[in-house]
Amino acid sequence: MSLTDQLMTDIKTAMKSQDKTALSVIRMLKSALMNKKIELGHVLTDQEEAQVVASQMKQQKDSLADFQKGGRDDLVAQTQAQMKVLQQYLPQQLSKAELQQIVQQSAAEIQATSAADFGKLMKTVMPKVRGRADGSLVNQIVKAFLQ
Repeated sequence: MSLTDQLMTDIKTAMKSQDKTALSVIRMLKSALMNKKIELGHVLTDQEEAQVVASQMKQQKDSLADFQKGGRDDLVAQTQAQMKVLQQYLPQQLSKAELQQIVQQSAAEIQATSAADFGKLMKTVMPKVRGRADGSLVNQIVKAFLQ
């Protein structure tokens, strides 16, 4: 079942159960997927769908940080609930050990050995893990590997 089909089924379920948070998040995600499809001009691949979901999750994380700084506990709780719904649609995230292995393999491919190779290594690693790992975690692992 494609992600779009899954979203349609989940919208119906959320409507029946009157779960307003889930319904709004699923509709937002469906809209983001449709916008990306229009932007690219073709049906989205699984990887492109995962990127859209990851982008939505990153936006929620950024909002959460802002709300916490501002002391808006009501919005913090709401954003956390929205993130919980979005989490269902994210692909299985790579573990730290799996990321380290991908970084090591990529470094061997391009023969990256020093901090000067950071940019090249990131360019090689990110397409391999896009949507399945947080960019900041990849950044930390690559920095640690090159030191």
